[in-house]
Amino acid sequence: MKIVIIGAGGRLGGALMRDYRDKFDIVGFNHAQLDLVDCEQISATIGDLDFDILINTAAFTNVDRCEKDVAQAFRINAEAPRVLAEICRDKKAKLIHFSTDYVFDGEKREPYTENDPARPISVYGESKRAGERLVLETTDRSLIIRVSWVFGPDRPSFIDGIVKRARESEQVDAIADKFSTPTYALDIAKMLPQFFATDAVAGDIVPGTEPPSRIGEPDHGYNASRDYSGILHFANAGECSWQEYAQFALDCCRSLGVPLKAKAISALEMSEMKNWIARRPVYSVLSTEKYISITGSTPRNWRDAVAEYMRDQFDV
Repeated sequence: MKIVIIGAGGRLGGALMRDYRDKFDIVGFNHAQLDLVDCEQISATIGDLDFDILINTAAFTNVDRCEKDVAQAFRINAEAPRVLAEICRDKKAKLIHFSTDYVFDGEKREPYTENDPARPISVYGESKRAGERLVLETTDRSLIIRVSWVFGPDRPSFIDGIVKRARESEQVDAIADKFSTPTYALDIAKMLPQFFATDAVAGDIVPGTEPPSRIGEPDHGYNASRDYSGILHFANAGECSWQEYAQFALDCCRSLGVPLKAKAISALEMSEMKNWIARRPVYSVLSTEKYISITGSTPRNWRDAVAEYMRDQFDV
C-alpha cells in the first residue's frame, strides 16, 4: 500500500511517519517541501505521484494569527484540502483529512457528536470547517477525523511547555475554565490503519453485507475494515481543563523522580487572557461513541496516555 503524508514535519505527521515507515510504502512532505498556500505546487507535486491513500495532517493552526491573516488561513485549511481531494478523486485514492474540535462553539457543555451542527467562533474554526465541506463535496472516498489537544514526541505541545516551565520556575499557571480532551499522537497512529481499506468505494455493496452508511449517520454494525467515509471523532477518553491536564503531567513527573520547582498549577480564567485575539470554545470535548461503535474498541483514558508519554520523555 502506497501512502502520502502531508505535514510530515508536524506533531501528528511525524508520529505517522515513524509508525508507518516500516509497514507501508510511505512518502512524506513537510512545509519546506510542499507549501500549501501554493495550489499549483500541490497539483504539480502530488498529482505526479502514484498512491492509494493520502493523509493530510497539515494546517494553519495558530488560532490568533488566523484572525490576522484570514486569506492564508482559508488557503491552507480549506483550499489546499480541496485540491488534495480533487487529486485523490481523480486517482481513485482515499483521502484522510484531519480536522479540529474548534469547529464547535462550545455552548453544548456535553461531548459533541458527529451529528451536532458545527458553529465555529474563530477564523481558524471557520477555515477548518470550510475545508471539511470542500473535501466531502469533492470526493466520496474521504474520511475526516476531528481531534483535540494533540500531544506527542515529534513537536512540543502545551504539555511540554508546562513541564519545561515547572522545571525552571516555582510559579506555573493554566486555564481552569476551558475543557476538552488531550489526544496522544501515537494513539492516533495506532488506530488509523483500520481505516486504510480501499477495496470498497462508499456507496458500493459488498456481497453478504448491507449498504455502508456515511459516518455521522446511524451505524448498523458494518465491518470496520470497510472504506468508511464522512466525519469521525477520535480523542482519548475523558475530559479535563488545561489546569487539570497540566497538574496531572506534573504529578506524573514527580512520581518519576523528575526534579521540578513548581508543585502546583495555579488557575487562570479565560477572561484573563487579554492578549488573545480569537475566541476559543469553552467546551469542545469530542464524543467517540461513533468510533467505538464502528471499531469495537474504546480509546484509553487521557491520563494513561499522558503517563506513558511522560515515562517515554524521561526514559523511565
